Amino acid sequence: MTVIDTARLKQRLISGVQELGLSLNEFQIEKMIAYLLLLSKWNSVYNLTAIRDPLEMVRQHLLDSLSAAPAFEGAKNVLDVGAGGGLPGMMLAIVYPYIKISMIDTVSKKTAFLTQVKTELGLTNVTVYTGRVEKLTVDEKFDVITSRAFSELANFINWSGHLLADGGQFIAMKGVAPVQEIKRLPAGWQATGVQALHVPGLDAERHLVFVKRIDN
Repeated sequence: MTVIDTARLKQRLISGVQELGLSLNEFQIEKMIAYLLLLSKWNSVYNLTAIRDPLEMVRQHLLDSLSAAPAFEGAKNVLDVGAGGGLPGMMLAIVYPYIKISMIDTVSKKTAFLTQVKTELGLTNVTVYTGRVEKLTVDEKFDVITSRAFSELANFINWSGHLLADGGQFIAMKGVAPVQEIKRLPAGWQATGVQALHVPGLDAERHLVFVKRIDN
């Protein structure tokens, strides 16, 4: 079994966090590294991500998710749809312990992993659901619904629009700016902004797309 150099992982993460201009304490950094080690461990059995190298996971998973974190700063109750291995949900839960973060995925082995992460890292602000988002019902709707490389915008909104609180918004994490997807948004919805992101050490396009209901 390959020994993981946690000091090197931590160094890369701290460097990237500083480049992003995020204010994270030692406790938060340690939790992110603990998450990464769990992801790497579970990945050897459950194939949660195609990326095997923990150093690459820092860049392509942790820093990629953290680059979007400032957009969620004012949120209170967030749903991560198609959460998979917990990105961006777990990173948001660590950065913003005062925000309620829910994650849903249809694959039970993935939600079992998310539940394990929640337990081991003591993330009391996290809720995990297993199932299809279009069938999810909640007592309190979400002011932000997000996804990372989940599906076309139209599907994302059609499947989870019933869970968005009045005045809330979708924040979709995408690669290249999805111009055609925006044109295909369902009736009653409008893109209110597209924000380019910079991910430290990653030479690839990343964008956030913000979508809201159109007032009738």
